[in-house]
Amino acid sequence: MQLTPEQQRIGKDNFNEAVSVTRRAFLVGAAAAVPTLGAAYFGYQKLNGSPVKVGFIGTGDEGSVLLNEHPPEYMDIIGVADIRPTNRLRSLHGDGNDIRRGLIRKLGHDKAMSIKLYDDHRQLLEDPEIEAVVIAVPLNQHARIAIDALKAGKHVLTEKLMAQTVAQCKEMIQVARQEKKLLAVGHQRHYNVLYDNAEDMIRKGVLGDIKFIRAQWHRNNSFPGRDSWRKGIPKQDQEAIAARAKEAGKSVDEFLASEFGYSSMHRLINWRLYYETGGGLMAELGSHQLDAASIFLGRVKPIAVQGFGGKNFYGVKGIGSPDQQTDDRDIDDQVFVTFEFPGPHYEEDKNDVCVVTYSSISTNRQEPYGETVFGSRGTLVMKQELEAMLYKEASPFTGSGGPDQRLYVLYGNDGQPVLNASDSTGPSRASSVADLGPVSRGYTEEMEHFAYCVQNKIYEPRENGGLRCPGEQGMKDAIMALSSNLAMKHKKRIVFKDEWFDADRPETPETDPEVVG
Repeated sequence: MQLTPEQQRIGKDNFNEAVSVTRRAFLVGAAAAVPTLGAAYFGYQKLNGSPVKVGFIGTGDEGSVLLNEHPPEYMDIIGVADIRPTNRLRSLHGDGNDIRRGLIRKLGHDKAMSIKLYDDHRQLLEDPEIEAVVIAVPLNQHARIAIDALKAGKHVLTEKLMAQTVAQCKEMIQVARQEKKLLAVGHQRHYNVLYDNAEDMIRKGVLGDIKFIRAQWHRNNSFPGRDSWRKGIPKQDQEAIAARAKEAGKSVDEFLASEFGYSSMHRLINWRLYYETGGGLMAELGSHQLDAASIFLGRVKPIAVQGFGGKNFYGVKGIGSPDQQTDDRDIDDQVFVTFEFPGPHYEEDKNDVCVVTYSSISTNRQEPYGETVFGSRGTLVMKQELEAMLYKEASPFTGSGGPDQRLYVLYGNDGQPVLNASDSTGPSRASSVADLGPVSRGYTEEMEHFAYCVQNKIYEPRENGGLRCPGEQGMKDAIMALSSNLAMKHKKRIVFKDEWFDADRPETPETDPEVVG
């Protein structure tokens, strides 16, 4: 949705105005009771005693972000493991970017240099001091390393997508239950304050009836040499792994395949470009938006999915540079999917359906990423996880509403909040108080709560204070993303089955004859 700077400012003020009314008692009580924002919103406290002793496995692009965002008051990093020496060095020194500033800048030189560095996750898991691990490795290794960690007696927080197949997700959940360990999945929107407030607002009916959500993650990698997912092989990594392979009496490819599950150095470095090692745009990007849509709609399971995806830019003759025309990736570079989700009265009337569309393209970034929720009484715009904007639907009687209209919230005859037009030219005092300023994307809060649950042995469900994105929720998000890939591959509408979402049942979409037959 293209909005002027003034319309965006009005939208943010409107969102804060609605929050100040619909969550007034909660905001006041939480602020008085707990000093930290994450704890205030998500119901956990500061740790009693020492921080949980943690190991980080995988310190590439995402792993370095997690290291930067980790909460030292909750987590004491004992060890870091990555098979690439350049990633291990980056974990300490950063890469000059504030979101990956490195542990030396975050923790100080002495503490950072005391952290053990491993070139194999199995060595880290042998450390009896480590209680829990955070995993941020390529997708094809999520299940293997998580299961290794659980069996080694460690609690696990693994990055999304949970696993490369639904069968792997189910195995991870089963092993966590057997070992009596926590298994969390890093869909950080479950710990984003904006999303929590938006979910509450939607649940209270502020937007009216929701029949459509539009989500997207658009990027432009079409400029030669600017593909963020294709990288060269660092000489230091090549030499280090070649030396290990020689010691093992194997070629580099044989060593990587047998020990770590990569068929070559190129596939290790550029794992996002191939279904052998990754899950494509739906796994890496779309899973965020599908997770958000599910949150907005009450965490319901979808009804069906269909879509189109293809290599419409990379590898196409006559388009792009010569290198782009001979690009060997096999993931789609453009995807467009449509989901059907049940509305609140779906069981009584099958026409009560909300449609969710998602697109991810690689040749234009005019609308980078976010979600727009279209309700019968209002529109909510979530922009890049950091901003939320709310607009009243224009009245057919007065014409008031739309992106230029300020609003306030009152309670209707049924006791539910209702949006109303305002003549104000600026934000109210209440909305200013509700304005949180710069908002965390949720990485820190998800790690805080994970550590809190580990220390206090909280195995309860989410509604009783447990993990907000446990394995079962992570599996649901994986089912949506992976089924999207299957729908595009087989060019069919896939109807979701309840047994796919049951970790105790063997059925999965990737083995269902109605899907792949």
